[in-house]
Amino acid sequence: MLGFLRKPVVVTAEINMNLVALTVMGLISRLWGLSYPRAVVFDEVYYGQFVSLYMKRIFFVDDSGPPFGHMLLALGGYLGGFDGNFLWNRIGAEYSMNVPVWSLRLLPALAGALCVPLAYQILVELQFSHCAALGAALLILLENSLITQSRFMLLESVLIFFILLAVLSYLNWIVSHPFGYSCGDSFFVTVACSCAVGVKYMGLFTYMLLLAIAGLHFWHMIGDQNLSNVSLMCHFLARGLALIIIPVAMYLSFFYVHLTLLYRSGPHDQIMTSAFQASLEGGLARITQGQPLEVAYGSQITLRNVLGKPMQCWLHSHTNTYPIRYENGRGSSHQQQVTCYPFKDVNNWWIVKDPGMQQLVVSNPPRPVRHGHIVQLVHGITTRYLNTHDVAAPLSPHSQEVSCYIDYNISMPAQNLWRVEIVNRESDTDVWKTILSEVRFVHVNTSAVLKLSGASLPEWGYRQLEVVGEKLSKGYHQSMVWNVEEHRYGKSQEQKEREVELHSPTQMDISKNLSFMAKFTELQWKILTLKNEDTEHKYSSSALDWITMDTNIAYWLHPTSGAQIHLLGNVVTWASANIAALVYTCLSLWYLIRRRRKIYDVPEDAWQLWVSAGGICVGGWAVNYLPFFLMEKTLFLYHYLPAVTFQILLIPIVLQHLSDHLCRSLLLKSMFSALIVAWFSSVYFVYCTFRPVTYGEPSLSVTELKDLRWKDSWNILIRKQ
Repeated sequence: MLGFLRKPVVVTAEINMNLVALTVMGLISRLWGLSYPRAVVFDEVYYGQFVSLYMKRIFFVDDSGPPFGHMLLALGGYLGGFDGNFLWNRIGAEYSMNVPVWSLRLLPALAGALCVPLAYQILVELQFSHCAALGAALLILLENSLITQSRFMLLESVLIFFILLAVLSYLNWIVSHPFGYSCGDSFFVTVACSCAVGVKYMGLFTYMLLLAIAGLHFWHMIGDQNLSNVSLMCHFLARGLALIIIPVAMYLSFFYVHLTLLYRSGPHDQIMTSAFQASLEGGLARITQGQPLEVAYGSQITLRNVLGKPMQCWLHSHTNTYPIRYENGRGSSHQQQVTCYPFKDVNNWWIVKDPGMQQLVVSNPPRPVRHGHIVQLVHGITTRYLNTHDVAAPLSPHSQEVSCYIDYNISMPAQNLWRVEIVNRESDTDVWKTILSEVRFVHVNTSAVLKLSGASLPEWGYRQLEVVGEKLSKGYHQSMVWNVEEHRYGKSQEQKEREVELHSPTQMDISKNLSFMAKFTELQWKILTLKNEDTEHKYSSSALDWITMDTNIAYWLHPTSGAQIHLLGNVVTWASANIAALVYTCLSLWYLIRRRRKIYDVPEDAWQLWVSAGGICVGGWAVNYLPFFLMEKTLFLYHYLPAVTFQILLIPIVLQHLSDHLCRSLLLKSMFSALIVAWFSSVYFVYCTFRPVTYGEPSLSVTELKDLRWKDSWNILIRKQ
């Protein structure tokens, strides 16, 4: 019964020493001296602010992309015990002792290091030789730009890691299970694709490439008569689950964690809607917590414009009137000014009045205002009625002036009836709700819509924003939409008592909460539509500059010595990558023409290998590079790194193909091998030459720095003597 104990238990394992060695070298190249320099390097000043906000649980919006990459950087800070207390105000600022520099830079460095073995394994999965795979890994290892980018608190190395992991996982899935399904491989494809998109939207390009390849592969599966309809449907569902359903769910989970962590109010709240702001701890939530949910006749409210551009503002009035005549000679109604004011103020309060009654307090029980009801809006402090009429607005002459009506006895009757239209209603009987309802106010007499024009009034209007009556309104533009932000049930009929009430804070007992999907939708929309004013940066460049590396970026300069760090690629590698892409394209066209003539220069299996490798490498380069020609944003050299990574992988593929199929004789193969050795030696020489500005040490003299300026367009920093 215990006979199995008579023999030893033996466990055998295969270890690829190439992978082990490449991984170790990758780690050494990326982790060596990681805390140097102990100063803010280029975009660390940007990402560091978000890490600090994560540490303090303060909400923020970054229009550059999804939150997963920021969370990974924040994880490094958390593991290092960072408290978030550092002022990220300038590049070159020395880190204080409470900043765990090594920990903050660790995850990008690990991601960059692991790209080396990933490059090796991708070529192995593409069925190329281990020699070619080793060459690809060494090219990634010795690529100066990838080393520089992965050694700091930046996201490109993380993005490239997940992109390569997604490609490798998909290749392993297809090669190992061409007509089957592997839970392990599909899991890695799912996770890697989701994380790539979650780090930066650039990851979406590679994700779409893999979807296209998967669709093409499934198209070939349809032609396999050995697969039944049921089997094909199972394959289709499995791929849909692995490549679409689960990645979408994971993408949502990134935002869920992001919003769960950042529950406190902060400086970025102001671009969000009132409902979103009210869901955060502190800030607006502190003011609006427990307000009445349903707006009723007699309610005291502030109205915030939903657009939030050029800045958030609230419907406002004050005792000053429009000038009798404007600078251009046009006349006005000389009525009380109505504006949109970008600060909280007692003059932002309005009272919702029933036109058929005189009372300005809420009855018991309250009578809620519903979609389609007619109301009057009474300015709380001056008690004048919101009014518009067929008089040209001060800065928008094609729109109507909006005022608070003053009876001058000059045959200008009040026109102060407004119809409430709830834009986001579910039915035509919806009640107007605090914060949650987005409403338009349609003037009964003229059908004009209350709108924020966004223009800034002159000195007589205190530079506040113009509000107009838009006569021809099409659709529900956000400038025409308002929501109740602060709300209380009015209790005082007397004006003096009401003014005291308007100055007091709101305190009620009903709370409002947004669902996760509502918060996700709003935040996602803000990320996609919020655009900072792009200004020309000293180191910005065009996409055409990247191919020939006619540009560089100075990341850091030592305050006293000549030590500095630059984002510069290995010139020989980048030039070789361009040549490899050109050779691949020309050879492919030649082969296609010849095959059209029924002339087959290479065996069918070699042709299929050539095509599949090109689909991954050339396709990966194209989808990660060409979209930048369509983007209206400030571009930098680091945007090209995912594309050039794919192009570098193409170099050994082309070299092996040339050696195997075009070098027919032994002499040609020997000569070609000698050329490859000489070429790779030049790659290593360039790496060593630019190593001082890749790692920032040792410090170089002025002469040595001038010698590194191989192109006139490179900006190598030289101190004036």
